[in-house]
Amino acid sequence: MSQPDTKRVSMIELFYDLVFVYMIAQATSLLRHLQHGIIAPSSLLLFAFIIIVFINSWMVQSVFTNRFGESSLIDIGFAFVDMMIVLYMSNAFGNGAACSLRPFFIAAGLLSLTLFLQYLLVVLRTDQAVDRKIAQLFLGILALRTGSLLLAGVLPPQADIVCALIGVIVSWVAPSFTGFATSKHPIIFAHLLERLTSLTIVLFGEVIVGIAGFFTESSFSITSVLIFVIVATLFFAYITQFDHLIDDHRQGQTGNLLIYLHYPIIFGLSMINVAIELVTNATANHAFAVSFLYVGLTLFNFGIWLAQRYNKPQYQGHARQNWGYMVVMALGWVLCLQMTQPLLVLLLTAVVTSAGSVILVTHMQKQQVRQ
Repeated sequence: MSQPDTKRVSMIELFYDLVFVYMIAQATSLLRHLQHGIIAPSSLLLFAFIIIVFINSWMVQSVFTNRFGESSLIDIGFAFVDMMIVLYMSNAFGNGAACSLRPFFIAAGLLSLTLFLQYLLVVLRTDQAVDRKIAQLFLGILALRTGSLLLAGVLPPQADIVCALIGVIVSWVAPSFTGFATSKHPIIFAHLLERLTSLTIVLFGEVIVGIAGFFTESSFSITSVLIFVIVATLFFAYITQFDHLIDDHRQGQTGNLLIYLHYPIIFGLSMINVAIELVTNATANHAFAVSFLYVGLTLFNFGIWLAQRYNKPQYQGHARQNWGYMVVMALGWVLCLQMTQPLLVLLLTAVVTSAGSVILVTHMQKQQVRQ
C-alpha cells in the first residue's frame, strides 16, 4: 500500500501529550516515598503497572493517528475526552499501593473503550481490506483490555489486580504479533519518530523540574552543576541518536520496535529523576540509591542501543562502542558503591554519562570522515 513519506504532527497531538507528562510526574511521585531507606517493592510494581497502562494507551492512540487519523472533529473530540480521562486517572492512585485502585481501573477501561470506538469507526467506514484487518486485530486487543479493566473495577481486592494484570500484559504484548497485517499498511516512520521524540523531550522537561530545587540561591553548588551535566549529557545522547544518526525516511515499517524501545527510555528517565534525589538524601540507603541510578542509566542506554538498528547505513556498527560503554557503566556503578559522599557519586556519574555522549559523537564523526 502506498503511503506518504511524512505526516504533520498536529497541535492537538502535542496538546494531548501534556496530560501524559502530568501523568508520568504523578506516577513518579510514587517512588519518592522511602521505607527503611529504600523504595518499597509494592510502590515499584505499582509504578511499573501504571506507566505501562498509560504509555500503552498513548502508543495505541499514536499509531491509530499515524495510520488513520485525519484531524477531523471526531478525532479532536476523542482526543479531548481521552485527555479528561487521563487527568482523572492521574489522580486516582495518589496514596500508592495502600489505596483502592478501582477508580483507576474503571477510568483506564473507559480510556481503552474510546480507543476501541475509534477502531470500530475504521471498520465501519473503510473499503480497504488491509485497514479493516488491522482495525479488527486492534479491536480484539482493546476489547480484552477494556473488559478486563472494567471488570477489575468491580471485583474484590486481589482478584481485581489479577484481572487487570492479565488484560494489561496481554494488550501490551499483543501488538508485537500483528506485524503480518500491519506490515501491509506500514506506519509513517517520520511521524511516529517525531511523536516519540516529542514526548521524550517533554519528559526531559519533567526531569528539569525535578532538579530545579538544586538551583536556588541557598542550594546552588558544585552538586547542582554536576546534576545538570548528567541530565544534559543524557539529553545530548538522546538527540544525537534520534535526530542525527537515525534514518527518518524509512519505508515499510510497523513501528513496533521503535515503540517498545521507548519503554526502557521512559522508565530509565523516571528512575534517574528519582535517583538523583535519593543520592543526595541522607536518609536513603546508599547502595540502593546508587544501584537505582545505574539501573535507570542502563535502561535509558538500552533503549538508545536498540534504536541503532534504524540508523542510516553509514552510522551502523555500534557493537564495540556499546560493549565498551557497558564496561564504563559497570565500573562507575562499582566505584560509586564505595563512595559515601554524594558529590563524588555525582562527579563519577557525570563522567560516565559524558563518556556515553562522547562515544556516540566520536562514532558519528568517524563515519562522516569515511564518507
